[in-house]
Amino acid sequence: MNALHKISEFLMTPAMKIVMILAALMFPFVASNEYQIYVMALAFVWAIAVYGMNIITGLCGQLNLAHGGFFAIGAYTLAILTVDHGWAFWWAFVAAGVSGALLGFLAGVVSLRLKEHYFAIFTLCVGFIIYLLIDKWEELTHGALGIINIPAPSGFGLVDFTETTPFYYLALVFMVLSIWLAARIANSLLGRSFRAIRISDELAASLGINLMRNKVLAFVLSTTYASVAGALYAGMVRFIGPAEADVVHTFDMITFLLVGGIGTLMGPLLGTLAITWLTQSLQFLEEYRMIVFGPLLVVLVIFFPRGVVGTFLTWRGRRLAAAQETAKKEAASEKKPSSNKAVTPRNQEAGNHA
Repeated sequence: MNALHKISEFLMTPAMKIVMILAALMFPFVASNEYQIYVMALAFVWAIAVYGMNIITGLCGQLNLAHGGFFAIGAYTLAILTVDHGWAFWWAFVAAGVSGALLGFLAGVVSLRLKEHYFAIFTLCVGFIIYLLIDKWEELTHGALGIINIPAPSGFGLVDFTETTPFYYLALVFMVLSIWLAARIANSLLGRSFRAIRISDELAASLGINLMRNKVLAFVLSTTYASVAGALYAGMVRFIGPAEADVVHTFDMITFLLVGGIGTLMGPLLGTLAITWLTQSLQFLEEYRMIVFGPLLVVLVIFFPRGVVGTFLTWRGRRLAAAQETAKKEAASEKKPSSNKAVTPRNQEAGNHA
């Protein structure tokens, strides 16, 4: 366990974060083939959606099981507007984010009146409804046939994002912006309000926090993240179908979040990258890869119950607290006067005369 903690501590140092940024910039130049660049770009896109889930689940404490459905809403909004209505990619991209926010607001106003597992069950039903609408509403979504020939992001004549490497850098930019915004939210008064709600509704209400308004805002931010990620995904793969709204994607994102560290800043990224590369590395096992992946995931959860980042932060907090306690005890022992006074001959003589 100490070795694992040392590895985690090394990964979380500021120097290592700089190394990670440089490695991300240099990765396309050192990758052995284009497929590896594609997988990394795909992981960046999924990480954006996972950061959205971290806002509603990690910060606010509400488990949204319709997150994959809102990912599909963003993808289908962009695909329908560009393919069927001839919109430019970036206008459709903005519309995808807005549609995710509006539908998230409507779903949040209704569902967030429920608490704990009732909320999770309701959002699971919302996710199934989104899937059924995409699968059955053929006039709008093309049904089971899906939508093909989705245009790639336009580079305004400067960059061709149909190529894998340029899209990799585009996904990297959006992911960095997503992390930056998530950090601003987490460290703001709004983020502290979300964490108070996660601890207790009663505690948050006693502090003057408007529970419904903050929960709905967290839900809208979360669904906007998911829809933006879905729109990028559609522009990357150029084809989408009803499978994009499958609840399995939601549980995949929950897995990424749990492995990395729920409620942490770097956890969603590390969890997404680790699991994405692990599943891709095990593809040679075909249908047997889950037999290997399952036990590996169990071992990871046992050693890192709060995720890689969450477990490290907990361990570091305990170590710092122990060090501070030891320092206080040493300082107190140095200031404490000696209880036994030295007996001098003069004091002894004075005592005898008395």
